[in-house]
Amino acid sequence: MIECSNCKHSNLDGTMFCAECGAQLIGKDNLTTQNISTQQFSQVSPQKPKTDVYQPFDGSDAWGSLHLLDTGQVLPLSTRNEFTMGRVSEGQPIMPDIDLSPYQAYAAGVSRLHGVIKRVGNNIVIVDLGSANGTYINGKRLSPNAEQTLSHGDIIALGKLKMQILLKS
Repeated sequence: MIECSNCKHSNLDGTMFCAECGAQLIGKDNLTTQNISTQQFSQVSPQKPKTDVYQPFDGSDAWGSLHLLDTGQVLPLSTRNEFTMGRVSEGQPIMPDIDLSPYQAYAAGVSRLHGVIKRVGNNIVIVDLGSANGTYINGKRLSPNAEQTLSHGDIIALGKLKMQILLKS
């Protein structure tokens, strides 16, 4: 168990953020980086997409979108009724539909398969998939594997990664 230095709550080993107060449990001193050499890779010119196959996505058919609060990026939710959210990890056989890796998901405590957002009839619901650092709606932690209805403008936090749900009426 890891004790939070902020609120003294006992958290499971490996947890990056306190389940009670959200404080970061692993300090910068415990993180390491390493240099990666790219000398063995040859220069490859980027290939242009085939114009007859590539269609830019404009999001006009989206039933909703996720607005990432830190970056301002908008991720449209369209066509399908269900999306898994998480981050890609090397060697992981199952990939999330919405990969949050480019938005510092690992540092924010997002699990590889963190949650699901889906459209059920006229309702939009979110489910935490038993993530290590939890899913929060407007600051309230969700119980794992329980559906929670979302409303336009709700703030979703996967660990510490915050986004706002924007729904079309």
